[in-house]
Amino acid sequence: MTTPDTSDTREDLPTAVRCEGLTKTYGSGPTATRALRGVNLEVRTGELLMLVGPSGCGKTTLISIIAGVLGRDGGGCEVLGHDYDHMSQRETTCFRGKNIGFVFQAFNLIPTLTAAENVAAPLIINGARRDRAVDLASQTLGRVGFDDRMMRSSPVDLSGGQQQRVAIARALVHNPRLIVCDEPTSALDWGHGEQVVELLRLAAHDQGATILVVAHDARIVPYADQVVLLEDGRLRDSDRNGPHPFRQALPNTLPGHF
Repeated sequence: MTTPDTSDTREDLPTAVRCEGLTKTYGSGPTATRALRGVNLEVRTGELLMLVGPSGCGKTTLISIIAGVLGRDGGGCEVLGHDYDHMSQRETTCFRGKNIGFVFQAFNLIPTLTAAENVAAPLIINGARRDRAVDLASQTLGRVGFDDRMMRSSPVDLSGGQQQRVAIARALVHNPRLIVCDEPTSALDWGHGEQVVELLRLAAHDQGATILVVAHDARIVPYADQVVLLEDGRLRDSDRNGPHPFRQALPNTLPGHF
């Protein structure tokens, strides 16, 4: 594997995501769980950020709030210049559909559609003609290693890794400004995993998308512009400001700790 150059700190790029004092609690009373405890986070346009931390530390909660699929209790969160608190539900749904790509662990593929039709869905929702949408979907699936037969297959006839690649292609197909990924390589061998991460990095550095990746896979670390550690609902460390022992330690600690 060729280790990518991460020397560019991208200091001159505008902020795409800014969270200030972000809080989220599930439940109430003595059984309440404080998932986020005042998180401050800044992600720049064209940056690939990797979010790591122990299971249950709030990683998925954080990216779900940023993606606009989960509300916050307190603090501020501005995404691509917008605050969901100032948008109606319809405006939020439209904003997400045009600007955000999602890769969640459950994949959320539609079983009655082919792989290509699943990937085409965001384009069709945004008004593209079906034939044009399916053509673009097929091109995107080709970039994650699908052949014509696999593109015509139903999700139930695909392996877990193949379904994951469909979900990733669906997130990329409409060239969103923000892509949010929860364990995007968890079901992939590293040949396909590296292919996916390189596509994400290309979307960030060549197309200007902002990428947020929650991952336990230490092999992703060299591809990240910034690695952030979340523990117990708090941001504990970041290596944005240049070489940091934190990054060098991660490949040794991730498999057992995260």
